[in-house]
Amino acid sequence: MVAAAVALVILPLGADAVATVRIGLIGLTGAQSTGCRLVSVTDGDTLRLYCPNRGLIQARLTGLDTPEFFSPKCAAEFKNALRAKWALRWMLMTSRDLKFVREGTDHYGRALVFASADGVPVARAMISRGLARPYDGEARLGWC
Repeated sequence: MVAAAVALVILPLGADAVATVRIGLIGLTGAQSTGCRLVSVTDGDTLRLYCPNRGLIQARLTGLDTPEFFSPKCAAEFKNALRAKWALRWMLMTSRDLKFVREGTDHYGRALVFASADGVPVARAMISRGLARPYDGEARLGWC
């Protein structure tokens, strides 16, 4: 039980602390907000960013949908959500060039953000690895 708690809670927090990187968040106007930092990876398609001028921003990546980490409907969905979360975290940790472009806001108030890592759209990379599905805002399919 303790090992599971460490694996699910403490390791991700430590990885996010190590992975904190400087990024630029390009707003709807195209003006770049400098000094932004990736704070954490919430799940395979959601991040938290901190920008000095805007504060903490919950960001939903556009173009992909991943299994639900916090409300899975079955064990397989949870397992795949964990894989997607770690894959996204690894991709962002190991990339030399991260770009995030804000494209609007979703109905939960999260920033909708297009992301690329080393010139490759994150959505395309996650989908090609079988960790996500294409998503354009329509009804989502189940993962079980």
